[in-house]
Amino acid sequence: MRRVWTSGAERDDRTGTGTRALFGETMRFDLSDGSIPILTTKRVFWKPAARELLWFLSGDRNIRRLVEQGVHIWTDWPLAKFNATSGETLDRDAFEARIVDDADFAARWGDLGPVYGAQWRHWPRYTATNDGLYQRDPSGIDQIAELVHGLRHNPSSRRHIFTGWNVAELIDMALPPCHMTYQYFISDNRLSSILYQRSCDLGLGFAFNIFEASLLLRMLAQQCDLLPGEIIWMGADCHLYRNHAHLVETQLARTPRPFPRLDFARRPADIFGYAIEDFLVTGYDPHPAIAAPVAV
Repeated sequence: MRRVWTSGAERDDRTGTGTRALFGETMRFDLSDGSIPILTTKRVFWKPAARELLWFLSGDRNIRRLVEQGVHIWTDWPLAKFNATSGETLDRDAFEARIVDDADFAARWGDLGPVYGAQWRHWPRYTATNDGLYQRDPSGIDQIAELVHGLRHNPSSRRHIFTGWNVAELIDMALPPCHMTYQYFISDNRLSSILYQRSCDLGLGFAFNIFEASLLLRMLAQQCDLLPGEIIWMGADCHLYRNHAHLVETQLARTPRPFPRLDFARRPADIFGYAIEDFLVTGYDPHPAIAAPVAV
């Protein structure tokens, strides 16, 4: 963060906000001692992040389930689309209330397109019909189920990969995947992972990205009878928004504290059976939260 803020290239961006950015950065986090990388230089509300990960793993693409749980992180994109299309000027609270109360409204306006979970669990697959045409298999390819099977039955494979970067469907997504490709590696009964992130908002997004990737690694390790190893984070366009000066300068002035510990309350029957109550985070002692706007 300090290097990006002091020496990053000044760049325009899609949102019109402007950024400072570095390209091609790497960080490594050792999870073998049970710790979990949740930032301590500001409070990270990790439960919404965990709920987002569980939503991804469900394969859902509509914000309704998130909003019902008080998770607002995906609301800004469909809200902006609704206001631009309808000519109304709903605020977030009014829009979310309609999403929760009206199933038809949620189906139309809460859908994000084939974002993360849709690709993770239902990557499109087409099968030939008797008349020589192709039809889409509604279930698609479950990349997560196949990953778990591969980790269990072929641990030395170099193909333990899943991705959300489906080129054919990017145009239909509310936001193309930023944390786009995950790969896993087993050595000495320890599971390690690389997350390749094409675009990283260091001020807001990174805190969720690294926590969720680490949480997923721990869940996979538990399901596959493995110990946690390392998570390696690879960021391509690593940026800070120009209007996040207060956030950046406040964080950089603070002294980091030790990472907390993650334990599980139980072992579900499969990777899709986890609930928020299963995640036990202890020893989290962060500095206070810092508010900052999201660039949409």
